[in-house]
Amino acid sequence: MTAAGQRIEDELVILVHGLYMHGIAMLPLQRRLGACGFRCRQCSYPSLRSDVAQNAARLAQYLRDIDTPVVHFLCHSLGGLVVRAMFAQSSWQRPGRVLTLGTPHLGCYVAERLGASPVLAPIVGKSLVHGLDGDLPPWPSEWEVATIAGDIPVGAGRLVPGLPKPNDGTVAVAETDLGPGYARAILPVSHTSMLFSRPVAAYACSYLKSGSFPSSDPATTP
Repeated sequence: MTAAGQRIEDELVILVHGLYMHGIAMLPLQRRLGACGFRCRQCSYPSLRSDVAQNAARLAQYLRDIDTPVVHFLCHSLGGLVVRAMFAQSSWQRPGRVLTLGTPHLGCYVAERLGASPVLAPIVGKSLVHGLDGDLPPWPSEWEVATIAGDIPVGAGRLVPGLPKPNDGTVAVAETDLGPGYARAILPVSHTSMLFSRPVAAYACSYLKSGSFPSSDPATTP
């Protein structure tokens, strides 16, 4: 959802981190979004100890104290699934856009392989079921949602045999697909380096401001 005629000072970006991380991991992106005029806040959650539904409830509680007219979400990896679950289980109606970075909307092959092993399952904690397995409700149709995927295969996920190509070292590009009608940009970044990438930040600023990626990019797909 978006609101016409809003000034950027009436807008806030909520930064939602991924697995194993804390809100501070989003600080480089926060600084770059700030340079293009956005106010930002980080939301942290226990990605291993709590499941996606529980963390979605935490996010909904966090949002109750925010009175900014327009609220956008910039989410890395698992963070995009937490926001998606939050929309499904809460009555959040504020206008805004959502941009996910390296989020496995169709499930994460690496996480599912690890979760299938009694020895390795603790590595993904409680975030697999109804989360990284892709078993989540669809995005609400009234929300503008887009995603950025990386295709530089640098990351521990490469140690898991069979990770589909291309990938960002953790998440396959195919796993980031939101389906027909949703914008996706594929950039030369890895799953972690996208948090520090100037081009990713520039794409985020463009999308959150206008609802579109830079039109000259040949890797942007409908």
